[in-house]
Amino acid sequence: MSAEVSDSAADATGREPSSDRVLETGCAIVGAGPAGLMLGLLLARAGVEVTVLEKHADFLRDFRGDTIHPSTLEVLHEIGLLDEFLQLPHTRAPRLHAEIGGRDVTIADFSRLPTRCRFIAFMPQWDFLDFLAREAGKLANFHLMMGTEVTDLLPADQSGAALRARGPDGSLVIRARLIVGADGRNSIVRDKAGLQVESFGSPSDVLWMKLSHLPDDPPYTMGHGGPRQGFVMVDRGDYWQCGYVVRKGTFADVKERGLDDFRKVVAAASPLPPERMDEVRSWDDVHLLSIRIDRLKRWWKPGVLCIGDAAHAMSPIGGVGVNLAIQDAVAAANILAGPLRNDAVLDRHLRAVERRRIFPTKATQKIQVMMRRRRRSADTKDPGRSGPPAFMRFIARWPVLAHLTGRLVGVGFKSEHVAHAMRSIHIRK
Repeated sequence: MSAEVSDSAADATGREPSSDRVLETGCAIVGAGPAGLMLGLLLARAGVEVTVLEKHADFLRDFRGDTIHPSTLEVLHEIGLLDEFLQLPHTRAPRLHAEIGGRDVTIADFSRLPTRCRFIAFMPQWDFLDFLAREAGKLANFHLMMGTEVTDLLPADQSGAALRARGPDGSLVIRARLIVGADGRNSIVRDKAGLQVESFGSPSDVLWMKLSHLPDDPPYTMGHGGPRQGFVMVDRGDYWQCGYVVRKGTFADVKERGLDDFRKVVAAASPLPPERMDEVRSWDDVHLLSIRIDRLKRWWKPGVLCIGDAAHAMSPIGGVGVNLAIQDAVAAANILAGPLRNDAVLDRHLRAVERRRIFPTKATQKIQVMMRRRRRSADTKDPGRSGPPAFMRFIARWPVLAHLTGRLVGVGFKSEHVAHAMRSIHIRK
């Protein structure tokens, strides 16, 4: 367990006295998503005392990033967990497809990647997170606190940083050499730390829904280009996870036109039989994902670091947000494990994490902004909605480019590899 100290010991640090329970740990990670749990697992393997805080009581939330990319599978291989992970139910996509002009087009081909697994694994994110939490839980120096929500960051002092949280047993203070915000695009850590966000906008939102998967359905995975709107299909085994792309901020207008109109318009963009949309029985079956592309101007301040969506929110195009989050976690673990073990985390170490990950972040976001551009329509009342994005039309003309997009989607601009010190387990329960 993380060390628990008395209130009198808390007063001796110079902070204001508090009746809160006080815990001490080496690294406090806020958010038990892919980045937070992977970072916690790797640091614990390296012998660092780690506490991960997750505000929800479980991982069961729909319409999250459910893609496990080849580079993430490579990380699992490097830490000896790949074979066990692939025992979990999943579907594999060696290629991603789209329908453009009535023709099936491969938009990403992973067959030439320099990785052990040349496919994307589609798996409910809660299964992935359960797996990481279970493996990390085998380590005596890893602690996961579910149902514990961070409410504030406290002033840092010579002993490190601190946060206040509210959990099942009441409020508490956690002190750590380092606080890592891995709590997503609405990060409380980056907000309370006062880190500035630079937004690049997005012209679209996605409306997610579930439709049944039947044996005679077309074998699409990831994309279908409708005549005027994008329609995304992710094969989840017994159902399709479908996304319908709309202009940003227009969901209220879509609802005002009525559910019957929505079913009809989506059915026209979908390759599935029109009657499949009857499964959308109310607006409760439609979930809005507001697309944002942004990043922090600086990812850190003394004692605090943000990674994953907390540092850079991505468009869901290609599911690359999870991939970048995992890569951030690996880079952070490689750079910070030694300083955390030695109680010597300095600003230069935090700066090194950002410098390591800033190029792939900027490059990926640049590509995502470009991928959303469309050729302007002749209909001036509906500019830019004449068909699939330009990059998809370009790949349709030059199929060899599918290997390039496969590289960008499957591995990214910079692939991180787990340091040898973390490929074996140092501390077990």
